[in-house]
Amino acid sequence: MNLPLKIGILSDTHGFIHPHIVSLFSQCDIVVHAGDIVDEKTLSVLTPKQKLVAVQGNNDSHLVQLKTTELLDLPGGTLVVNHGHMYGQRHPSHSSLREAHPNAKMIVYGHTHKQLIEQDTSPWVVNPGAAGSTRNHGSSKCLLLTIKSAQNWHIEPYNFNEL
Repeated sequence: MNLPLKIGILSDTHGFIHPHIVSLFSQCDIVVHAGDIVDEKTLSVLTPKQKLVAVQGNNDSHLVQLKTTELLDLPGGTLVVNHGHMYGQRHPSHSSLREAHPNAKMIVYGHTHKQLIEQDTSPWVVNPGAAGSTRNHGSSKCLLLTIKSAQNWHIEPYNFNEL
């Protein structure tokens, strides 16, 4: 993989992705969707340069082609993608996620619709927040991970006001 590598991270679109996120992610090499897609057609607006990776959320059992967990081997470590709903009902347990994936560099989950970046413990745990308009707490959210080298991973949060 050529560096720098840009990875767009989103979740909880529930059938709609904010247009600014669609535009931002068209410049990414990889896009990761952490579940609750609801309408599969929603994924078609995401056009990363290399690939799109998506997992089932608790509202995606009809999307049988998707796995519940995906692992991406990236320069500097493994990125794990899971919706998180199986690791605690209202608030997924970060310790349970870490126990399930101790060798990951970073674990991405969704479900809570709240943006979160926790880098003080390994593996890192992040939640991009809701990228759609359902329970997005006032703005559509996503994360942009830039990998400049195996040792240099940078996460940038984005918040876009409702249309």
